[in-house]
Amino acid sequence: MNEPTRPTPPHPDTLHFMREEFRRHLDVFYATLKLAPPYHSVERAILHLTNRLKALPVPERDRIAADPTSRWEAYRDAIIASGLNQKHRGIIAGLAKNHQALNLPPEYAAILNTFVS
Repeated sequence: MNEPTRPTPPHPDTLHFMREEFRRHLDVFYATLKLAPPYHSVERAILHLTNRLKALPVPERDRIAADPTSRWEAYRDAIIASGLNQKHRGIIAGLAKNHQALNLPPEYAAILNTFVS
């Protein structure tokens, strides 16, 4: 008799690592722009990221966690899916016109670009 397949439990280290790193990046992003983060929307973005990662097989989650480009793509997707990029959009788009003056590390363009595109 075949038992129904059960979903693979989430790999807690990968999920925890990516959630916490994403949260830190959002904190740095908003602090650098000198804006108060929209906390509810930040939490929604983190939840989107978590749910997306939980839906993936463990090896795929681990691959994303190990690859910086894939992590930033996942973070960007979570920002868009959650609507976080709609909060402070006008202010951030205005600040983004002078990207170099923002003193954001280059990888933060993945976040910044969600507000201007």
